[in-house]
Amino acid sequence: MIRIRFISADGETREAFAREGDRLLEVAQNDGQPLEGTCEGQMACSTCHVLIAAADFARLPPASEDEEDMLDLAMGAGRTSRLACQIVLSPDLDGLTVRMPSGHRDMQGR
Repeated sequence: MIRIRFISADGETREAFAREGDRLLEVAQNDGQPLEGTCEGQMACSTCHVLIAAADFARLPPASEDEEDMLDLAMGAGRTSRLACQIVLSPDLDGLTVRMPSGHRDMQGR
């Protein structure tokens, strides 16, 4: 199992566990994290924007140009921003720390 640490916008920390090949978006949603994922992983929105801990960021494969373009639309994007739908979990990512941004785009108007 791959351990993921989620930190909410207000600082609450929770741990979740995933299997190799799981996408971070689904793991986060199953854990009750506030990620909409409107486009269901098709990289047509930025509603699954997360901030990766600086110490963990280099462990991720680089973002594609399309992902970088979508991150330009994400509220509160920073140097370690990624789209959770584009992160496929592997044992190399065990212990990954993921922070939820303080704001997000709600494409469903909730």
